[in-house]
Amino acid sequence: MTNISWRADPLTWGTGPRIFEVFLEPTCPFSVRAFNKLDELLARDGADRITIKIRLQSQPWHLYSGVIVRSIIAASTLEGGKETAKKVMAAVAAHREEFEFTHHAGGPNMDVTPNQIIERLETYSGVKLREAFAIPGLDRDIKWHCKYARQNGIHVSPTFMIDGLVQTNMSSGDEVSAWEAILFPQ
Repeated sequence: MTNISWRADPLTWGTGPRIFEVFLEPTCPFSVRAFNKLDELLARDGADRITIKIRLQSQPWHLYSGVIVRSIIAASTLEGGKETAKKVMAAVAAHREEFEFTHHAGGPNMDVTPNQIIERLETYSGVKLREAFAIPGLDRDIKWHCKYARQNGIHVSPTFMIDGLVQTNMSSGDEVSAWEAILFPQ
């Protein structure tokens, strides 16, 4: 029997009864816009009122998506867990063009290797990822995110779910107050 000495920390913040799941592809500009609003949402509504769960939604048209998603999950296995993973997501969000292709198929990132992507992530986030990235079996957690999204009929990012129901009336372009109106109707 193999001993597993690592654990991917769930990307969950808050402990409230309202469950808000956000399916994000880290290099997608719309996902970045949604990601950048999550801290404000949690601060405004309180960790005792809402639980925010980030679900990673790797998408093949974002060509380094798989490498970046694996890096984020790898970061969650390190000291600090989900907060370390959040640093990596924030680094991608702040430097999105360094991790994406021009029109999904060209530009300067055509000559970048996965190792260079990991180096960039380490530089921008301050998180040493290389060893964690290579953890055998880490793909188990990556596959869980993918399978969970598919089981819920989710194929694009960002997608929002409240208490297990997909919300087609929510958008990354909405103000946090608009999200709150849907999350906590009067």
